[in-house]
Amino acid sequence: MTFRADFTVREISAPGSLAPEAIAFAGDVRPSAEGVDSDYGTGRFILLHDPQEPDAWGGPWRVVCFAQAPLEPEIGVDPLLADVAWSWLLDALHARGARFDSASGTATKTLSKGFGALADEGDGAQIELRASWSPSGNLTAHVDAWAELVCMLAGLPPGSEGIAVFGAHRASGVRGGSRG
Repeated sequence: MTFRADFTVREISAPGSLAPEAIAFAGDVRPSAEGVDSDYGTGRFILLHDPQEPDAWGGPWRVVCFAQAPLEPEIGVDPLLADVAWSWLLDALHARGARFDSASGTATKTLSKGFGALADEGDGAQIELRASWSPSGNLTAHVDAWAELVCMLAGLPPGSEGIAVFGAHRASGVRGGSRG
């Protein structure tokens, strides 16, 4: 598979307890270092296979994905933000022709404010989407849709390759909704 030049993908260890067979990938938008979550946006894609076809899956395959990106605080308070993030996932799947059933997930927006020694970090916001679905057909289309989603959350819509990014607004130490 090939990805846009500003999105780096690497294989990571798949969780062993979710299915008999699995493969997992991490993706980062314009990462600053190899193997480190990007300040622009990051995600995980896990493809699970269970020949026993669990009832909840409706087939032998299941995709589990995660995507998150920092936001400007003004965007983080938008009441429709979670709905937009979910619609971007569905739009990416449909645009790639990725057939699926039994989609489910959560979209979480986090607002943060530093105090004391962290006061200089200022306000921050983040969007996080966790989703799963049962894929059918071309599995490559599902990986492509996930990559598009991560880039969209990071502010890089399709066709924006090579466009400069002025910087992500993220309070230092904010990872996965917790403050260090």
